[in-house]
Amino acid sequence: MKARIKPVYPIILLLLIVTSFHSSTAQTKITDYKVSFGTADYQGKNCLVLREFIKEGKKYYLTADPATLNTSILSSKELDKIVPYASYEQLAIHTNGTAYMKALTEAKDQSIPLQDAGITHGFPKEKGITLTIDLCPSHKGLDRNIFTSLTDAFRNIERPVPVALSLTGRFMLSHPDDITWLKNLVSSGQLNITWVNHTYNHHYDPSRPLSQNFLLERNTDLNFEVLALETLMIENGLLPSVFFRFPGLISDQQLVDRITAYGLIPIGSDAWLAKGQQAQPGSLVLIHGNGNEPVGVRDFINLLKSEDTAVHQKQWLLYDLRTAVP
Repeated sequence: MKARIKPVYPIILLLLIVTSFHSSTAQTKITDYKVSFGTADYQGKNCLVLREFIKEGKKYYLTADPATLNTSILSSKELDKIVPYASYEQLAIHTNGTAYMKALTEAKDQSIPLQDAGITHGFPKEKGITLTIDLCPSHKGLDRNIFTSLTDAFRNIERPVPVALSLTGRFMLSHPDDITWLKNLVSSGQLNITWVNHTYNHHYDPSRPLSQNFLLERNTDLNFEVLALETLMIENGLLPSVFFRFPGLISDQQLVDRITAYGLIPIGSDAWLAKGQQAQPGSLVLIHGNGNEPVGVRDFINLLKSEDTAVHQKQWLLYDLRTAVP
């Protein structure tokens, strides 16, 4: 009787997916990626240094504009007067009063609850919302209907359409074609995506209470969850933002303090549509674009349709996360 051999197809398939993703979309491999705080001058303007890494033997930095919250990747040759700081606390002292630090302080002040810590509501000048779409790990692909509905609704109103995508590493690796499709929407001028750190793995155990789940699970390697995702993003042509969303919107004060110590601004939501929360002017609306939340997607598309007249009168707009926060 022949011995039965355990199939290895799932493992081979995963390796093929990862290999295909890197071979089809990856940029040059980067090394020595780490937190590095400081300030520097770029083209006559002050910028914040948040990370440093090596690419093709040269040093690069992930920087942020303290006024606009826009991030950039710049080489050491492009920056002048680099002043390193030993910690986030030192950076905070030297950036006090900037839009970046105001937003980060606002997020920390709203971080007591177990659920939904961080900034949950924006401050637009007119009626409208800030749309955030979570891409948690899923065997299903991207719900592209969300994005085509957006670009159709705002075709002659807002171009590119601003949207924040909370990205996980496992979704990136499982759905490389979807990431490429999104990048093409950006390069064609249809979307303006703010890429939000949503951790590499997004661990979840349905048998555990919330206070011991997601990033609160014991032995979670927070450094890996945050920095490995940023590394993967940069290697594949995505630009990390200064924003972070907790998996499941679950955290505690200690975890919030640890995340802000990376220089990241936590965001929550006051309108998770699939949970029946209604969008109000200025809401940070949350839906999932990973195929696992059809109710939330349906509700958002219905919201778009209900505001159609206001959209065409430019009285109901979508706001860029970087301008909507305090």
